[in-house]
Formats: sequence, structure tokens, C-alpha cells
Amino acid sequence: MAKRDYYEVLGVAKGASADEIKKSYRKIALQYHPDRNPGDKASEEKFKEAAEAYDTLSNPDKRAQYDRYGHAATGAGGRGPGGMGMDDIFQNFGDIFGDDVFGSFFGGGGRQGGRRQGTRGANLRVKLKMDYEEIANGATKKIKVKKYVPCNTCSGSGAKDKGSVQTCSGCGGSGQVRRVTNTFLGQMQTVTTCPTCNGEGVQITAKCAVCKGEGRVYGEDTLSLDIPAGVHEGMQLSMGGNGNAGERGGPPGDLLILIEEEKHPHLKRQDLDVIYHLHLSFPDAVLGTQVEVPTISGKAKIKIPAGTQSGKIFRLKDKGFPSFQGYDRGDELVEVNVWSPQNLSNEEKELMEKLKNSSNFQPGPEAKQMKEDRSFFDKIKDAFGG
Repeated sequence: MAKRDYYEVLGVAKGASADEIKKSYRKIALQYHPDRNPGDKASEEKFKEAAEAYDTLSNPDKRAQYDRYGHAATGAGGRGPGGMGMDDIFQNFGDIFGDDVFGSFFGGGGRQGGRRQGTRGANLRVKLKMDYEEIANGATKKIKVKKYVPCNTCSGSGAKDKGSVQTCSGCGGSGQVRRVTNTFLGQMQTVTTCPTCNGEGVQITAKCAVCKGEGRVYGEDTLSLDIPAGVHEGMQLSMGGNGNAGERGGPPGDLLILIEEEKHPHLKRQDLDVIYHLHLSFPDAVLGTQVEVPTISGKAKIKIPAGTQSGKIFRLKDKGFPSFQGYDRGDELVEVNVWSPQNLSNEEKELMEKLKNSSNFQPGPEAKQMKEDRSFFDKIKDAFGG
């Protein structure tokens, strides 16, 4: 089933402010919260759907990409449909409800397992250069990145050994503390994150000597990135869970991949099309010939008819770039430029003088039409930014 538009999911307009998006998500999340709808799978799916929408629209970079490319903006390694688990939602967005909301709404029961695991790692941004052929066909790229990785000595716990981890005395291991206050409406119970263990439910009595209690160290990792065809300069893809490792077993951040295009020695990109400037000698333009031109994936032969004028465009269908996660494909546009020699021998000059006086070398009535064609081509070049 096709995914719903994120703005539709949250019930906000496309130009909604960050506060409006947050307010709407909070309302929907409370309505479909699992604690309010125990055993209701439909409500759980709507709860997850709203969290996935909020994950994108609450992040300015992700929102900008989504506004431009829609659901295709998740790119390589994106969560995809239903990719967010309940743990992800409560670790990443649990604080949006406020410290006391679950105690107030659910009679103090709160969520079981409210303790959180460590601190989420930061996102990591890398630049990835791709040549025209890789962009046109998609590519698997292996890169080495410097980032925080889990500590092998303590397996990411941050503790010296298993005996160095004990249940938090402040919250009894729940990660939360509850307070009951008397109001004119009666007793109200609130739930807040335990200040002693910061919501983790445990305390470390002796830290790992290697990572100093963080559960991670700075190192290097080799990643394999599957880049789809049709990306372009400035596009950002997201690879979930491949960013910096979290502290003390916390979830990792995401890897953000910024695409950079390598310049081609002969071709120039214009949206989905590529442009090639073909320089022909005067005799070849007059007599016609067959030439070989470069393309994204190799070479192609084209026939140049006799009498070809400078500015003529030949179109090689489907020799351009594919659209990103779409069905369109651009063409290659070959523009003819007739080259005039600058240094002639005496013999060549005499020959040109003879040709100059020939009636076939005098501009005829068709010259006006050729001028109009050239003006039309100038407009095309303006449209291509050239």
C-alpha cells in the first residue's frame, strides 16, 4: 500500500511551522498511544505512522528533501514503510509529550520499560563523488569514515565488567521517578526522568578503562553504500543507523550522504540531458561525414548530412540520465560547431578565392531561414543555462 503524505498524516498544511507540526504530532500520538489502546493494532500502526512523519518534518534538512522529492528522499538505507520500531519512537521522541503526560493521562501507570538505553549517537555527514556513468547506472561505493564506534572491550556498556553495573537506587531500575501531588482536583501523579541515572535505570560503579565509561571509542569503519541511479549534485541521502555510535549502548545516528558530481571531460549535464559540442571542419560540414561522439556509457556514431550548418543539434534519444526513482530518461544533445581555419597556405587561399566566387558559396534565400533557426537555438541555449 502506498505511503500517505506526511503532511496529511499529521493534518497540517505544507507551510506549517515547527510548533504547529509538533503540536499536531503530540495530539495524534496521544490519541493512538499504545497505553490508551492496548492490543489495538490499527492504533499502533497510526502511532508509528505519525512518528515516522514527525521524524522527517521536524528535521529541517529532511523536510527540505521530502518537500522536493517526496518519499524518495529517504534514499539509500532509509527506514522505509513501517521501519520505525516502538523503541526508536520512545527513544527519539518520548520527550515531546512532556515529563508528566503519561502519569496524568493514564492514572500513574505510565509506560513499562520507561528506562532508556544510553544516548543516541550524532548523525554523520559525508561527501561522495560520483562520475557520470555511476550516476546514470547506480553504483556500490565503499568508503572509510572516521567516527565513534562501539567499544569492543566493554561491548558498548561503558562498564569495567558485569559486576560494575548496578540497578539505580533512585528509580529502582525503571528509569523514571513518580511523584504524587495534591491539587484542588484531587491527587495527580507525574512521571519524570530519573535524575540519578538520566533515565537509563542503571549506574556504573567502575568505568571501562578503554572508553572511560562512554561505551564507544573514536575509530574507523568501512561502509558499503548502494547509491541508486539518477542522483544529482547536492542531493542528500540518508543511511539509517550508520552514523556515530551512541553512548553506553545507545542507538547510533544516521549517515547523511551528500552527492557531488565529478566533471566529465567532454559532456555537460543539463537536468536529465547531456550536451556535447561537436567541432566539424568546413569540408566535413559541406560534404557530410560520419563521426564518433562520446556518451555517458561509451561512444556512439552519428551521420552528418552534407550541408550541415553550424548550430545544428542532433538528438541521441535516451543517452542522458534517468530520473531519480522515476521512469523518465534524458537525451544527449550534440551541437555542431563548424570550425574555420585561421592560417592558410597560399595554395589554400587560392582555392578558397575560387570557391568564394562560386554561386553555391553565396548565401541564398534560405539564409534568412537559417538565421531564424539560429535565433531559436540561442533560446534553447539560454534555457540550458549556456
